[in-house]
Amino acid sequence: MSHPRTILSFDFGLRRIGVAVGQDITGSASPLGVVSHRNDGIDHEHLAELIEEWRPTQLVVGMPAHADGSPSELQNAVLAFIDELKRYDLPIDTVDERYTSIEAERVLKEARAAGTRRRISKDAINSAAAVLIAERYLAGS
Repeated sequence: MSHPRTILSFDFGLRRIGVAVGQDITGSASPLGVVSHRNDGIDHEHLAELIEEWRPTQLVVGMPAHADGSPSELQNAVLAFIDELKRYDLPIDTVDERYTSIEAERVLKEARAAGTRRRISKDAINSAAAVLIAERYLAGS
């Protein structure tokens, strides 16, 4: 019998990287906020803290693509981010992230309309997109 897996998933962005944690036992994920990505690079101190806290068995990065499946302009930046993640010595996988940010924003707007959420920040959208990436990965693996 295999051990339960915990994954950290990432919605890569040029200013912020949404992060979520997911478990294969439940097949669900929870938002963890964002890791800043500024001109001086990715906040590896915060990233290392998340990895230390959650001790994932797998890292999953959303791979952007256009609607027709062709590579997006962000793909090279995402590949560079994946190279940076290799320092944590964990398995890394990718999942098609098409439409996750749009879907995340829709889910958050519905929650706001229902009165369960107030303002919707870009951080919340990025983190919610990371949740969708994690759930997509867990559903397919």
